[in-house]
Amino acid sequence: MEIPDSSPMLHGPKLDDALDEALRLIGAAQSEGMPMRLFGGIAVYLHVPLWSVRKGRPRKDIDFIVRREDRRGIEQLLERLGYSPDRQQNAVYGHKQLYFVDAVSGRPIDVVIDQLEMCHTLELRDRLKTDDHTLPIADLVLSKLQVVKPERKDLLDVIALICEFPLAQDDHGINVPHILRLLSTDWGWWRTSTGNLDQIAALIPTLSAEELDFGRHPKYDPFEQVTALRQVIDDSPKSFKWKIRSKVGDRAVWYDEPEEVDH
Repeated sequence: MEIPDSSPMLHGPKLDDALDEALRLIGAAQSEGMPMRLFGGIAVYLHVPLWSVRKGRPRKDIDFIVRREDRRGIEQLLERLGYSPDRQQNAVYGHKQLYFVDAVSGRPIDVVIDQLEMCHTLELRDRLKTDDHTLPIADLVLSKLQVVKPERKDLLDVIALICEFPLAQDDHGINVPHILRLLSTDWGWWRTSTGNLDQIAALIPTLSAEELDFGRHPKYDPFEQVTALRQVIDDSPKSFKWKIRSKVGDRAVWYDEPEEVDH
C-alpha cells in the first residue's frame, strides 16, 4: 500500500479506517522529514492484510515510534491535523511516550520515543528507515516476544509473521542476526523470548484452520520456522555478561513490570 503523497490528502480530513489514517499521518510526517513508523497490531495487519484473525479484529488504536529529535515536530504535526494531546500525561511521560486522541471519533494515538519500554527495552531509533511504514519485521516479532505474560493474540501475531516472512540474514525477512545481537548479550531478553517461542511451538498444533488462513496457505511452515529460530538462538555464542546472569537464572527477576498509564 502506497503512502498518499498529495498535499490535499496528507492534510485533508481524517480517514475512517485506522490503517488508512495511520498511513496518511506517516506520509504527512515524512513530507516534513520526520520518519514515523507503525508497530503493534495494526502494523501486523498491514503486513498480513488477508489473515482471517486480524481482518476480524476492530482496528482503532494507532501506535507510532519516532526519533527523540522529532518529538516536538510530531506533536505540532498531530495537533495541526486535528489530534488533541493529553497535556497532563505528556508533561509527565513525554520524554518517552506521547498520547493524542481524536475528539470526534475517540481514536487514540500513542507515540513512543526512540525505544519501546515494556518487560524489556527495545532500542529502535536507528531502525526507523528500514521499512516505509512499520518497524522491520524482526522488531515487530521482538516487540511481541518481550512480553513476559503474553496474551494469545500476541502469540498469534508472531505466528502470522513467521508464516509470511522467511528467516533471513537481513531485513528483507526476519533478520536473525539482529535478533541474535540482542538475545545473545542479554539473558533476560533471551529468557523471555525463548520461553515465548516454546509457547508458540506448543500452540501451533492446536491452531484452527481459520487462524492459519491468509487467503491461501501460509508461505512458510510456522513450526519449522519457530524450531529453526529457537535452534539458532541456542547455538549462537553468548556474551560473558549473558553467561554470568544465566547462573542466577530465575532466582532473580529478569524483566521489568510495564508501567500502567491511564489515558
